[in-house]
Amino acid sequence: MNQYRAIWISDIHLGTAGCQAKYLLDFLKHNEADKFYLVGDIIDGWQLRKRWYWPQSHNDVVQKLLRKARKGAEVIYIPGNHDEMARQFIGMNLGDIRIEGEVIHVMADGRRLWVTHGDLFDGVMQYAKWLAYVGDSLYTFILWVNRWFNNIRTRLGLNYWSLSQYLKHSVKNAVSFIADFEKIMAREARIRGCDGVVCGHIHKAEIRMIDNILYCNDGDWVESLTALVEDMNGELRIVHWPIILEDKKESIAMSTEVETTQIATSMNQTKVETV
Repeated sequence: MNQYRAIWISDIHLGTAGCQAKYLLDFLKHNEADKFYLVGDIIDGWQLRKRWYWPQSHNDVVQKLLRKARKGAEVIYIPGNHDEMARQFIGMNLGDIRIEGEVIHVMADGRRLWVTHGDLFDGVMQYAKWLAYVGDSLYTFILWVNRWFNNIRTRLGLNYWSLSQYLKHSVKNAVSFIADFEKIMAREARIRGCDGVVCGHIHKAEIRMIDNILYCNDGDWVESLTALVEDMNGELRIVHWPIILEDKKESIAMSTEVETTQIATSMNQTKVETV
């Protein structure tokens, strides 16, 4: 079990077939923190209005987060654009989970991080929301293709790979939009007198400096399956859960192979001694 000062997760999109809830449940099972920040788009209200989809694993994620809050972790929920209906409850508690529009996180070394989903600083969301809905429908289709694509990869014994993420990061306009978004978020953090910002929204996990402001994006649990963590020493890093799981599998396989070799060697030695 890993223990952190803080964990940031966002863009889970519960209520959609693209949500990788089982990966997230495994992550939550093996990672604890003093503070959990749910940085928006936890539940996908846009898709749920079109079609109800809520398997047991999605319910299990909600229950897991509520259980962490009951056991003493501070859990803060900051709604995004897909779960904007929750913004009417800002300042209230959902069970033991606090709902806020934005918060300031103070790191172990005293640095101040502004935590917000980020959609309020996305020009498309603010001035052409119809275009965002069209893009969401196209994105949902790509995720459907991505799901079948990865089912085939799994049968072939290959690792998880995000087709949707590859396409997004390969298209020139998408890359330009992401770069502009990151700069805007860094500028807004400076205006608020903060040393950095933590956000979600664009599904691209990142930690980098932009004009002396620390920009952090915790990624998502649809494409990249990532979280941002601050360890007990105050260090920030991105956790890519599929990669962690693959490393664990390789470690277990190597350990099993070594044990099998040792047992075989021991048995051969026993035979020699008997003869």
